[in-house]
This record gives sequence, C-alpha cells and structure tokens, in this order.
Amino acid sequence: MQNVSSIEFHNGSREEVLPGFEPDFPYIASRAELDKYPGRSVPWHWHRTVELFYMESGSIEYHTPGGKIQFPAGSGGMVNSNILHMTKASAQAERNSQILHIFDVSLLAGEPGSRIAQTYMTPITAAPQIEIIPLFPEDPAQNAILKRILDAFRLSVHEFGYEVRLRNALSEIWLMLFEQSRSLLSENRISDKNNDKIKQMMVYIHEHFPEKISVRELAASAFLSERECFRVFRDSLHTTPVEYIKSCRLQAACRMLADGQEPITAVSQACGLGSSSYFGKVFREYAHCTPSEYRAKWQDRDR
Repeated sequence: MQNVSSIEFHNGSREEVLPGFEPDFPYIASRAELDKYPGRSVPWHWHRTVELFYMESGSIEYHTPGGKIQFPAGSGGMVNSNILHMTKASAQAERNSQILHIFDVSLLAGEPGSRIAQTYMTPITAAPQIEIIPLFPEDPAQNAILKRILDAFRLSVHEFGYEVRLRNALSEIWLMLFEQSRSLLSENRISDKNNDKIKQMMVYIHEHFPEKISVRELAASAFLSERECFRVFRDSLHTTPVEYIKSCRLQAACRMLADGQEPITAVSQACGLGSSSYFGKVFREYAHCTPSEYRAKWQDRDR
C-alpha cells in the first residue's frame, strides 16, 4: 500500500493519474493522508475506476454534484466510476487518514459485455443517481461491508494467491453494495447532461488558469451561453465560474509554495493571481495564513 499526499492529473484533464495502476491487474491500494495535502483538500477530479474507502482517522467531507456527505473515522463508502468529486478535511488540526481500494470493474467482471458485467456491474456504474454509496457503522448491514473493506486491506501481497483472494474479497463487497443500492437503482433518473459540459470547462480552466479567462471564453469552450455556463457550475460544483477559477489558481499556488523556492511574486504571477497584495489577501482567506507562512509550514512537514 502506498501513502499519498498529493494528486496529479492527466495532461489537459482533471482525470486523476493513478501511479502503479496496470492493465493486467487494474487495482491499487493507497493510504491518503489528507492532513499532508496542500490545503488539506483534494480538488475536483474524476477517475474511471471505482473507489472503495475506509476512514482510519479524522473526518472528511466528500462533495459531488449531488451534494456533500460527512465521513467520520470508522465510516466509508464507494465512489462510482467517472463521478466528479472533491474532498476536504473537516478540521484543520487533526490527523486525517483514509485507506482506499481503487480498481476497474473489469477486474471483477472480466470481458466487457460479460454476463457478470451486464447483471451486476453496469447497473451501478451506469446509474446517474449513484454518485456515492455511504456506509456507516451504526447500520448493521453497512457495518458488515465496512468490515469486509477493512479485511481486504489485510491481505498480504506476498501471500500465495493474493490476486485471486483480493478479487474474491472485492467481488463479495460488490455484491453487498449491490444489495445496499437496490432502492437507488429503482429510481428513474435521466443521465446528467451537465457532466460532459462541466468536465470540458474544467479542462479549459486547467489549461489556461495562468491567463486571463472570461466567462464568455469559458462558456464557448463547451459551446454554451454565459447563462448556461453559470447554471452548469451552480448545479455541478455548487459555485460560480469565477470562484472556481480562483480556487484552481490558489490550489496551484499551494503546490508551488509547498514544492518550490520561487519568489512569492513569481508564484502569484504564474498562477494568474496578479499583484502581491491581492495574492496575499485572497491567499489568507483561502489558507488562513500568509504565503510565506504556508511555504514554511509545508516545506518543514517531513523534517
């Protein structure tokens, strides 16, 4: 299991890069230490894989287009394939550790179009109403799934038959999740047309955030009117285009401050945040400290 404290994206996208993910066994296990992430948060992103998680310590907020769910220590859940989501620590001063199984459903289903895929996988992964399946220990059925998720992390990669044992464990968990989601699957919901549009605009921002971006240009990148652009951002990310652009620039500034030695003014300019005085003001509002204090804190974190 690898410990992670940052996120990387595919070029020109907000799709997460998954280091160590191989097509011959499309699975990785990781421990996300959110208290070590710049800003104690993971920005909006998606991945084609399914994410099963268990909270070891701390408390975390998952945000999706459908809303926000709080997960304290001992809880967990499943994030569906291709779902836009962001996470952030609920508190600024606590250890925050989350363990994750990340896998492609082909690991369990085999060939695309197989009977297993059609009967058990696609009904969930293609259901627009299923963004996250939350699991809390107070519910006996959900607690049983949480225990299975935790037990699967205890399988040793050095044990004979590890891959088969892991696949069996994940298959059992998936069947239990299928049972949990039956009521959601019975809901008729039309596929969200905003999904592709918001992703197109997120990609545009990711590629152009150091530059001046107008709402008109952003809307045009997804063939929308400015009014529709505002609506899609409100419905999908619960914010405005301008606020999202600013948050992307501040997240980029956090990464530069944490990992580099560039002057503060150079960081401000490189992230499209203009003058040092404006940068200092909006950065304090975002990170609750000055850029210099943030750099000192994060560059000292592993010493």
